[in-house]
Amino acid sequence: MVSGEFMANKYGEAALMAARAAAQYSKSPIDQWNQAVQQLYRTSPVAQRKAAPRQAFLGLCDAGLVKGLEPNPAAATNDNRNYAVAAATLLLQGAEQRSVSALWRQVTNGEDKPHIAQMDVVLALWKNGLIVQPA
Repeated sequence: MVSGEFMANKYGEAALMAARAAAQYSKSPIDQWNQAVQQLYRTSPVAQRKAAPRQAFLGLCDAGLVKGLEPNPAAATNDNRNYAVAAATLLLQGAEQRSVSALWRQVTNGEDKPHIAQMDVVLALWKNGLIVQPA
């Protein structure tokens, strides 16, 4: 971890690693995500396969919200991708840098849904300057 980086948890760290590697080496975001979680969760295949943070990361990439990555507007969407894009949009519109739980409540309109690391991904990228306005 670079000094001064915000790190929410390992899924946030995976998002940072994957975003930077994908942009620097022109690699697929999904391939970079898979490499990052395999490195960070060496002994937990279940954690490596966790869909919500992966889909949140890919949703941001596909929407053109991750610095250095080209959008993929034809990509499929799902709730986890939509939550991440909504959170990034709120932050880009000037919402305060909120906590994971506050941002989650706003994105889900207060619905009683469990948070499963989607906002960790968004906030890690946001607080490290990797969320950008789409081109």
